[in-house]
Amino acid sequence: MAKVGIMETAIRDGHQSLLATRMRTEDMLPILERMDAVGYHSVECWGGATFDTSMRFLKEDPWERLREIKKRLPNTPTQMLLRGQNAVGYRHYADDVVREFCDRSVANGMEIFRIFDALNDMRNLETAFDAVKRAGGHIQGTLCYTTSPVHTVDAFAKLADRMVEMGADSLCVKDMAGLLSPMMAKAMVQRLKKDHPQMLVQMHCHSTSGYSEMAYLMGVQAGADVIDCAISTLAGGTSHPATETLVAALREDPDHATAIDLEPLSDIASYFKDVRRHYWKFESNLLGVDAGVLSHQVPGGMISNLVGQLRDQGAEAKLPAVLEENARVRADLGYPPLVTPSSQIVGTQAVLNVLTGKRYGSVTKETKNLAKGLYGATAAPIAPDILKTILGDEEPITHRPADDLPPELEAAKAEIGDLAKDIDDVLSYVMFPQPAKEFLQWRSEGGGPERELVAAVVGALFVREKKPAAAAPVAPAGGFDNGMAAPWRSFGRMRQMR
Repeated sequence: MAKVGIMETAIRDGHQSLLATRMRTEDMLPILERMDAVGYHSVECWGGATFDTSMRFLKEDPWERLREIKKRLPNTPTQMLLRGQNAVGYRHYADDVVREFCDRSVANGMEIFRIFDALNDMRNLETAFDAVKRAGGHIQGTLCYTTSPVHTVDAFAKLADRMVEMGADSLCVKDMAGLLSPMMAKAMVQRLKKDHPQMLVQMHCHSTSGYSEMAYLMGVQAGADVIDCAISTLAGGTSHPATETLVAALREDPDHATAIDLEPLSDIASYFKDVRRHYWKFESNLLGVDAGVLSHQVPGGMISNLVGQLRDQGAEAKLPAVLEENARVRADLGYPPLVTPSSQIVGTQAVLNVLTGKRYGSVTKETKNLAKGLYGATAAPIAPDILKTILGDEEPITHRPADDLPPELEAAKAEIGDLAKDIDDVLSYVMFPQPAKEFLQWRSEGGGPERELVAAVVGALFVREKKPAAAAPVAPAGGFDNGMAAPWRSFGRMRQMR
């Protein structure tokens, strides 16, 4: 009997869900050799928001992170999250960019590509599937799970059929908001295994609603081959079920046990417990069960964004009204699954509708683009009156959105010039022009401390010398702000002061 596999999410989705994706590479590397010996099915370590955050906030090269991680995981497959035609960005990129990105990802050490589209539009997966196949990577076709009148087991099964036809090597049920009930988990997995008995089926559930452990147990009993878990010290809340808990639960069932021992997991949990303290500033504070997600369907990370938008307008008390409006907007726009970028599009429009007091009186560019079909086709047609309100006399497109995009790479090479030392840098620039340019400029100048940080430290030292001697200040629980630590790596490793 084949063992149930565990994908460990700690160094990607675990800290993305709980710590705003702020974990630094240097906090990942020391534990990887021990993780490599555990026997995980795979370790998720890249993609999602990590690419953007590495450059924007941490002054790190995401490509270097991937290479360094793979060096320390010789026996364990690396896995990433790829947003189809969006790659790791927030818009559709031209086919030449997607192809080059997939090729370079494999060359730098990526093996398993979990490829999804926010709207489950299969046309938006075609180029990425083909590119990963050509590069020698593993294609995991991904169903973004959500609930609505049109999201049925039969509908998801048809999407899976198409993914298999397109060359998927495995299938994943991606439950990003914690909406997959135990009985639906059983039904989904049974159907996928019935239709594609030789296909590996993986489950990805977040703990937000409290469903996830039950969904995993029912899914495994129905034939799921791999489940996504986070080591206990980065589990729960809006993250994933704890690795140790599922390993322990499944070992009592010989037919569905994992091949993992609990003992080495204890050391890994202890390590990440210490690491987590460094990132106290970025804690989401969404740590318990939020059963409300079962009705409003808003993922935990998105709720924090909505709260931030409302707080900026002095309207935080209107969150309940925004959550209700969010459900209405989602229905208006054809029931898109709430995952990046559709979750941000729907959520921001809901905020506008509530704050202005007039539904679609003010419409974001992204809402218009969704209605125009520029993100792809929605699961249900958008009602004509809603289209008229949002688009006026404009007509939506019906073809694959990327068909309208001319090649981008050559122009990007010319724009970024000598700041890019290789094609990887060019791809970083295409994905995130401003953050990448700032990072590459910083690197070209030696990668030392940022001028503002140096000035602040010098000023603090000057003030301290002017004051009478006093007891040393006590660091806040978990250490000093880790998000500012990157520049010290080339300045005497002063980061040790945390």
